[in-house]
Amino acid sequence: MLYDINLKITYRYEVPVSGGRHLVRVLPVSIPGRQRLIAGSVTCQPAPFERSESVDFFANPTTSILFRTVHDHLIIRMQARVQAEANAPSADLSPPLAALPAELAACWSIDAESPHHFLGPTPLLGQVPEIAAYARGLVRDGMTVREIGLAICERIHRDFAYDSDATTVTTTPDQSFKLKRGVCQDFTHVMIVALRSLGIPAGYVSGFLRTLPPPGQERLEGADAMHAWVRFWCGMTGGWMELDPTNNIPAGTDHIIVGHGRDYADVAPVIGILKSYGSQTTEQAVDVIPLE
Repeated sequence: MLYDINLKITYRYEVPVSGGRHLVRVLPVSIPGRQRLIAGSVTCQPAPFERSESVDFFANPTTSILFRTVHDHLIIRMQARVQAEANAPSADLSPPLAALPAELAACWSIDAESPHHFLGPTPLLGQVPEIAAYARGLVRDGMTVREIGLAICERIHRDFAYDSDATTVTTTPDQSFKLKRGVCQDFTHVMIVALRSLGIPAGYVSGFLRTLPPPGQERLEGADAMHAWVRFWCGMTGGWMELDPTNNIPAGTDHIIVGHGRDYADVAPVIGILKSYGSQTTEQAVDVIPLE
């Protein structure tokens, strides 16, 4: 699939800010065998005083912007053309859960793809006993890691209601778990905590969903803004698998990846600091248009 993607993030400040520094992660990444960034750009209004491009530890494209002049708004735009490639269905090559610790012990790598980074507590995701009990209740004897991931994904989709007014970007997994409501970030964080509680490495994927579905198919939840889903490690042979608990589907050509991380903090679209006081409002608009 070939897509044109347009993103607009608008910040409006109650009181003009006198300066600021931000890290922006909104440009899709090229991943061999998964997707290819054909062309892309990130622009800002007003223009920053300084700007630099880099790649972070998890190989996510990052734009650093610095402002020194007074401004009462910030508009960040991203335009990209991306080719998403279909992954052929494969057999379940993941081990039973009981065999996973031995495979983890045999993995000596600590590079960005190492499962060891995605196993323990991370800045936004600690241990939640209620979620751990929820996950254990879904595990049956002999289930493979992949089967467990699919079971947790399906159960979250069934038990949770998509509600953009129920939570905020700072809602914690235990809070959204109690509510049984939220958005893609909440469902993804709950699923990551559930998988990690079982000893299964799991991480956060930030990206986009196709805006308009193919004829005859329902529109996916979360297509109006940046989306999130889960990747989890299925052992040395099975590798990483991506599941979307918001829609209860494997991530495929409808999902365009911006970045990977341990949780939302590693791949937040915009983070930074401002020299100001007062409140701010944020608006986000996304279009992911397939090309014939």
